[in-house]
Amino acid sequence: MHISLSEHFNYRKLLRFTFPSIIMMIFTSIYGVVDGLFVSNFVGKTPFAAINLIWPFLMILGCGGFMIGTGGSALVSKTMGEGNTDKANRYFSLLVLFTVILGVAITIPGMFLIEPVAILLGADEAMLPHCIIYGRIIMAAQTVFMLQGVFQSFLVTAERPTLGLIVTVGAGVTNMVLDFLFIAVFRWGLVGAAVASAASQIVGGLVPLIYFLLPNKSPLRIKPPRLGLHEGARVIGKATANGSSELMTNISMSVVSMLYNYQLMLFAGEDGIAAYGVIMYVSFVFVAIFIGYAIGSAPVVGFHYGAGNHDELKSLLRKSLILTSVTGVGMVVLAVALASPLAGIFVGYDEELYALTRRGFLLYAPSFLLAGFSIFGSSFFTALGNGAVSAAISFMRTLVFQIAAVLILPIFLKIDGIWLSVSASELLALTVTFTFLVAMKKKYRYF
Repeated sequence: MHISLSEHFNYRKLLRFTFPSIIMMIFTSIYGVVDGLFVSNFVGKTPFAAINLIWPFLMILGCGGFMIGTGGSALVSKTMGEGNTDKANRYFSLLVLFTVILGVAITIPGMFLIEPVAILLGADEAMLPHCIIYGRIIMAAQTVFMLQGVFQSFLVTAERPTLGLIVTVGAGVTNMVLDFLFIAVFRWGLVGAAVASAASQIVGGLVPLIYFLLPNKSPLRIKPPRLGLHEGARVIGKATANGSSELMTNISMSVVSMLYNYQLMLFAGEDGIAAYGVIMYVSFVFVAIFIGYAIGSAPVVGFHYGAGNHDELKSLLRKSLILTSVTGVGMVVLAVALASPLAGIFVGYDEELYALTRRGFLLYAPSFLLAGFSIFGSSFFTALGNGAVSAAISFMRTLVFQIAAVLILPIFLKIDGIWLSVSASELLALTVTFTFLVAMKKKYRYF
């Protein structure tokens, strides 16, 4: 049954509408996990550590797509809520074009920066060649990766979240099948892993592009923007400013990952980076549930805010906070139960690395109880068009608090302090999020 953004959302309808986005993000994370699983078990822990060392830099270069997607979809859905579908389509088309131009502009310098950045991040002689070959192949698909990030949000705005799920599943299956063929069968090593990932990004970026270029039944379609220079610049500026929190989140996460890798190299060497890689792969799956819900609910929030439906806005916020609480409790229980088997699947071939990974995951688990509130809070303010508050929440959560925690806690708790840093930063971010929700309630009337 088709669900329109203008409808009243009870729990059942809200979950049905956001479910494809949640599954989409989970599936995206799972095929990332499969990527790491194949590399760790078939290529070795040194190449696996190399991927985890260079990956944060690759994410920094590609995160513009998430910024344009989240910020642009909030602007487009608000414009649709105001009843101006034609203008919404022109805004959408301009933002897709801008993404392509930005992606091409980033790719070439990115290719040349892989080696010096890998050295700067601490890659030794054994890890450096792996960082370079993997990084350069992934960079070749940078533009379609950014388009994939843009369309993850816009397919929801177009009231086609199920299509977004289908595209993501198709990209994921492509990655997993090619991982098996290129790594396990053909023994191409890291080259196979990189080519498989790049192929999946091509599927994820080009299929939605073709859909929106052709006649379709959704409210959105790519057409000539036909906007003046001033208006076009204003649209791009508004979308990028509004999506700055997502840009900040991705950049901050990448910078923090670099710092974590540096600290772990000091305390545990290559094993520390490998263990952190396993925990990150698995945690992405857990956090993906919160991110998927935020992506799926944001256009609904933006539409009803644009339409002035304050009662519906109150209902959406209340239901979202309750769902986030229940989900967080379930995640912690599941994480504790799965710590041993997951560590065994990834690094069971190395007893010392297994023990380090298992303990790290157990200490990391409490963060899942807290993370969802700040993720939703940041997305909620983005959907309301308040990029400044959204960016502030993301900036404090993913950068300031985490850097402080990962620098201070290890002084007293050694390597355990690194694993506990995320939970400490999430607790502080929760406080900031609810402070903003209370402070802005009169302006947006969601309480």
